[in-house]
Amino acid sequence: QVQLVESGGGLVQAGGSLRVSCAASGRTSSSAVMGWFRQAQEKEREFVAGFRRSGDSTRYATSVKGRFTISIDNAKNTVYLQMNNLKPEDTATYYCAAYPAAGWEIPSRAVNNYIYWGQGTQVTVSS
Repeated sequence: QVQLVESGGGLVQAGGSLRVSCAASGRTSSSAVMGWFRQAQEKEREFVAGFRRSGDSTRYATSVKGRFTISIDNAKNTVYLQMNNLKPEDTATYYCAAYPAAGWEIPSRAVNNYIYWGQGTQVTVSS
């Protein structure tokens, strides 16, 4: 079993930056895909960014590309999402997720492909 724990959410003004973290523990795989999703109030959960641990493959949602960066600290077994130039529409609960995958696969955008989920951390961007 894999446990994922997010942290780092909070309140930030538009144009500001925030970094959320996801600490992974348990039986993780070097070929696992780590992903970030977000869910705004009364909206569907959407893919934000993904990182395949084997091969350093990344993928981003169009809405955040160029502003957000996903990265992994392998020594700490922690995945990060650096969020820059935040906008009010980025306000959501951000979830860390993961699934085991073949090394050649790019990170999936599909919610149901991810097996393990964190509890979520709230990010609020004010105007």
